[in-house]
Amino acid sequence: MSGAGAPQSQPVDCSDLKVAVVAASWHTQVMDGLLAGARRALEAYSARADEFRVPGTFELPVVAQTLAAEGYDAVVALGVVVRGGTPHFEYVCSAATDGLTRVALDHRVAVGFGVLTCDTDAQALDRAGLEGSREDKGWEATSAALETARVIRGIRAGG
Repeated sequence: MSGAGAPQSQPVDCSDLKVAVVAASWHTQVMDGLLAGARRALEAYSARADEFRVPGTFELPVVAQTLAAEGYDAVVALGVVVRGGTPHFEYVCSAATDGLTRVALDHRVAVGFGVLTCDTDAQALDRAGLEGSREDKGWEATSAALETARVIRGIRAGG
């Protein structure tokens, strides 16, 4: 079951972090929910973020890479891919996952992975953080990126 075993953390002050949120545009209702969840997490962590929109999930890695190269401490990537009747789903999911992983590792920057890879629209809506949703993946991806950026900053500061 998705969401089982999720860590329960308390927001910490992240007001000193430079944060960006990059979000896809497909599936407007789901994306609106993911963005709202990200904004709620940013507020809870006392952080501000610059927001950027891209056409789809496939375009997230290149913009995340550009943001990482510009000195952002954390980049939150939000998108949704719903399985269809062709292999397109696998290609887009793989490209987004591999690309965002590469950004994190190549730039040593926290990347929040808020890309929903769902079989149905109903599954995506259930994870979008909307009223009636069981999960809030926008919040989760943002809090993970902020907390990871804090750990990275601590390591760079000597422990």
